Amino acid sequence: MPFCLHNYRFFVRLNSNRTLPCPIRHARFTSLTVQSRATISSEPAMASNSVRVAAAQMTSINDLAANFATCSRLVKEAVAEGAKLVCFPESFSFIADKDGESVNIAEPLDGPIMQQYCSLARESGIWLSLGGFQERGSDDAHLRNTHVVIDDCGSIRSSYSKIHLFDVDVPGGRVYKESSFTEPGKDIVSVDSPVGRLGFSVCYDLRFPELYQQLRFQHEAQILLVPSAFTKITGQAHWEILLRARAIETQCYVIAAAQAGKHNDKRESYGDTLIIDPWGTVVGRLPDRISTGIAVADIDFSLIDSVRAKIPIAKQ
Repeated sequence: MPFCLHNYRFFVRLNSNRTLPCPIRHARFTSLTVQSRATISSEPAMASNSVRVAAAQMTSINDLAANFATCSRLVKEAVAEGAKLVCFPESFSFIADKDGESVNIAEPLDGPIMQQYCSLARESGIWLSLGGFQERGSDDAHLRNTHVVIDDCGSIRSSYSKIHLFDVDVPGGRVYKESSFTEPGKDIVSVDSPVGRLGFSVCYDLRFPELYQQLRFQHEAQILLVPSAFTKITGQAHWEILLRARAIETQCYVIAAAQAGKHNDKRESYGDTLIIDPWGTVVGRLPDRISTGIAVADIDFSLIDSVRAKIPIAKQ
């Protein structure tokens, strides 16, 4: 399927066999944006082709219309910043207040909820990473926790159903059993985009490095997407260190859009949306861990090449 392109005039080289259209646009930064460039040892950073991405942070509730309004506003902010992809967290469209609500509102990917987001992508001319959609399962008692990527034509390019389900007794917190209402996925998924080759995951997958190893070395991912709704307790202990580890060991960018703050009386998410480069440096972060907003950073393709050339783990 060809890309839907809006005045693309630039190209970036992904590897020796694949070239993708990639727009390069200069745009201002907001106060929510932190951008930096990592160098290996003391060498100066090289000039590079780059493309801008955004990671959204929000506090979803059990109101589809309210969440869509928040996502629409954040998409407009990302477009204004020149981003070509904006990533949303797990459960972006809905977080239940009561048991059974998520299953009751679950829909197929061609249903009206997802079609709203397809229209948003098309009308805004931007790619969307939508982490953790409540896709209808194989029976009325189950759903799939599905990560969907939509292109700027409003077409679903690919989707991934979360493989590792969150069945955990959080120390000092509540007991979670995602498998009681969620079907696990089986397939590892990646897809090409104007911002590089994307590797899919969702939240609890982050604790299973083998998934990300396969995304890098078998699927040739350049960017790992980790939309999440980490609990406050586990987020404080493990969120940033796990994300930086995945970036370092795969030599990929990591974009981790996060749910943040109190969704209801029972549930609170850690927040701290991050964009991390292949050297393990945080290059995008909201200054307020639980605010609603976007973090913006540039994907630097020459940095990916440099890190991988100087520490050639793929050959070793």
